[in-house]
Amino acid sequence: MTFRTSPVVAEDEWQLRLEVGDDGVGVLVLDRPEKLNAWSWEASRQLGARADQIRFDDRIRVLVVRGEGRAFCAGIDLGMPEDRVTGRSPAEKARNYYEGIRWVHERFRVFSELPQPIVCAVHGYCLGFGFELALMCDIRVAAADAVFALPEASVGVSVDAGGDLRLSHEVGAGWAKLLALSGRRIDAATAERLGIVQEVTPEGEVVPAAMAIAREIAGNAPLAVQSIKRTIDAFAYRGLAEALKFEALSASIEFVSDDMPAGYAAKARKKPVQFEGR
Repeated sequence: MTFRTSPVVAEDEWQLRLEVGDDGVGVLVLDRPEKLNAWSWEASRQLGARADQIRFDDRIRVLVVRGEGRAFCAGIDLGMPEDRVTGRSPAEKARNYYEGIRWVHERFRVFSELPQPIVCAVHGYCLGFGFELALMCDIRVAAADAVFALPEASVGVSVDAGGDLRLSHEVGAGWAKLLALSGRRIDAATAERLGIVQEVTPEGEVVPAAMAIAREIAGNAPLAVQSIKRTIDAFAYRGLAEALKFEALSASIEFVSDDMPAGYAAKARKKPVQFEGR
C-alpha cells in the first residue's frame, strides 16, 4: 500500500503550530479553525513530527495543547479529505487499515509519552478524536462551554485511537461503555464530576488557567517532574500497548463495512442514517 508517513505540506502550512516562550512552556495549537480543527491522517503525521521536535527541545519543560477558533477539535474530518487507505480486496484493505492505525498509534504514543507533562485546554467541541487527543494529555482543563463525546458508533466506526481505553482508565469501564456505545455528549461540569477534567473555568479563561498550571509545573525540577510522569504512567497504563494492538485489529474491520461510508456521508450531510450491520 502507499501510505504516507511524513507531512505532505510545508511546515508553514501545518495544521499544528508550535509556539515556544521563555517561561519553559511550549504551546501546541490546533490551527484549522475554519474546520473546527477537524482531524485527518495529515494531522496525525504532523503530531508525530511535532512530538519529535518537542521531545528534545530543552526550552520546553511543559507543553500546553489548545485549539484555535470556536472549538478544541470537532473530531475526524467527515469529508475524508486528502488521502484514503485502499486495497485490492476487502481483506487487503482491512490489513492496510490495521497497519495504518498501528502506525498512527505509534505516533500517538510518542506524543503521550513525551518526557514533558502535557496540559490540555479544552473549549467548545471536544468530540471523537478531539476527545481522544485530550485524553492523551496528562492534565485537562475545560472551559464551561466544553462538550465531550465519542460519537464514532453513530458514524459506523469503532473508537480507534485509544480514547475508549484511556477513558476506561480515567472513569471506569461502565462510564466508558455508556459514553462510547451511545455517543452521548456531556458538558464540562459532568466531565469534571467524572474525573475526566481536573478543572473547569469560565468561558474565555481556559487558556490562562492551563498556562498557569503549566508554569507552576515548569518552575519545578524538570528531571524530577519527568521522572514522576514516567513512574505514574508506567503504573496507570500498564497493558495499554497490548490493548491498542487489539483495538487496531478490531477497528480495521469497520473500515471495509457498508455502514461506515453510509454513516460518514449521512453525518456530513447532517442526515439520519439506517445502519444495516454489514
